[in-house]
Amino acid sequence: MTRYLSCFRHEIAFSGNGTLVRCRRVIVIQTANLDERNSRLVPTSSRLSKKPISVTDTSVTDTPLVRRIGLIGATSIVVSNMIGIGIFTMPAFFAGDLGTPSLVIGIWVVGAFMALVGALCYSELSINFPRSGGEYVYLSEAWGPTWGFVDGWVTFFAGFSAPIAVAALAIAAYLAYFFPALSPDHPVEPIVSLGFVAIRLGGGQLVACGVVIVFTVLNILNVSHVAKLQTYLTGAKLLVLLAFLILGFAVGDGDWSHFTHSMTRTSELSLGSQFAVSLVFIYLGYSGWNAAVYVAEEIRDPVRVLPRALLGGTLLVTVFFIALNCLYIYANPLEKIAGNLAVGANAAVALFGPRTAGIFAAAMAASLLATVNAMCLIGPRVYYAMAQNRAFLPAAAKVHPRWQSPWVAVVAQGTCCCLLIVTGTFESLAYYISFMLNLFSALAVLALFKFRKNPNWQQIPWVSFAYPLIPSIYVGVNFLIFIYFASNQKEQAIWALLTVLAGALVFHFTLGRTGGPAGAAS
Repeated sequence: MTRYLSCFRHEIAFSGNGTLVRCRRVIVIQTANLDERNSRLVPTSSRLSKKPISVTDTSVTDTPLVRRIGLIGATSIVVSNMIGIGIFTMPAFFAGDLGTPSLVIGIWVVGAFMALVGALCYSELSINFPRSGGEYVYLSEAWGPTWGFVDGWVTFFAGFSAPIAVAALAIAAYLAYFFPALSPDHPVEPIVSLGFVAIRLGGGQLVACGVVIVFTVLNILNVSHVAKLQTYLTGAKLLVLLAFLILGFAVGDGDWSHFTHSMTRTSELSLGSQFAVSLVFIYLGYSGWNAAVYVAEEIRDPVRVLPRALLGGTLLVTVFFIALNCLYIYANPLEKIAGNLAVGANAAVALFGPRTAGIFAAAMAASLLATVNAMCLIGPRVYYAMAQNRAFLPAAAKVHPRWQSPWVAVVAQGTCCCLLIVTGTFESLAYYISFMLNLFSALAVLALFKFRKNPNWQQIPWVSFAYPLIPSIYVGVNFLIFIYFASNQKEQAIWALLTVLAGALVFHFTLGRTGGPAGAAS
């Protein structure tokens, strides 16, 4: 997988193992790799000439990207980005609230439909704004530099820091198979309580913070080793899930009668309201459906290939996710799935017995390290690129003189992750992440209505069919979920809105007074 993230005309690209392969404009390197001896960024051309170039060297001119990625490559980017935390944990939060196997599986189908609708809209946005970056670019062009900055601000908290915290807590939950006291849900008295927030330091929180600290230090000291580690961790994650799925149905000791057994719902909300709220978890599970838009500049015939890659990748992951959820229900009735964060380990016990289940639990915990490692690596580089473009706080652009890493951004992200771990719960953080990211994706799709008034706007048939039906569905459903979420999860909604407000205020009193990002839309 190659991922592209940008600040207007400033892109950074990462290969599947997390290695930086391209930075443009402010970070001007056409092709770069990590020198394994000193972890410095060294352009390919300079490696041939043995003359290193600094990552801030602006003497290199912009070079157009070559369109080399075909349908299979673009589809694989979508698939690899979508398979993450969600499938390991999310069914625990809505199995009891929905109460029937058909709804537990059906909600994944509804989530897939929404991801497909969003993918269609992003296809049109990406071919009209070929510079990579997703919502950051679309919001800046549509609504101005303030919204571009706020999107970056939200990316820091909800796009990287909170997901890292959730993944680290999930690792602790799977390790609790061996040591129950490590469960994030293990009762722990708060050491500090301020009414609106409490600090808890149980075994699960300490393990999660330890994981974050280790990867934070590694990303400061030796990025090349971290990048290599990412290759093995990503491969392990996919192999573990495939083996679990195949062996579970082939030799696992499950029971098909579980699909006919319902349970008493644990939610007091009406079924319709709860279904809408539970979609927040499903959206988190499907996050990554828009990954191919980050390589729009390198996709051959993007008008034809990009929509097919987004749709095809999302459909493949949908089949995979539904199959895994069927395996979870085949292994256990809903009563044993509800509230059990380590859903995979719980299913493995029922299918294979305690001894073999221990192998899967350990393997799943290890595979979740891929998520933590990737985000600890990529996140600070995003803030660095934005800060270079005067679209984020200037401190994020500081590079360590010895280790050549954006150490301020790395430390800030790690600190934020640990604070979220000790003050939040897995469930509250999952609500926060999904709500924030989908709110901003809805704002990006909403921009289509503005952009389509431009006579030079390039339209694609997929969105033009029964226009404005497709974007209206995505925006309408997301804002409907926003209403249900805000009315039923008031605390998380308040924190989410405070994050947006804080970002706007920070921009106004800092970068907004200096004219905002370089090259920003007016």
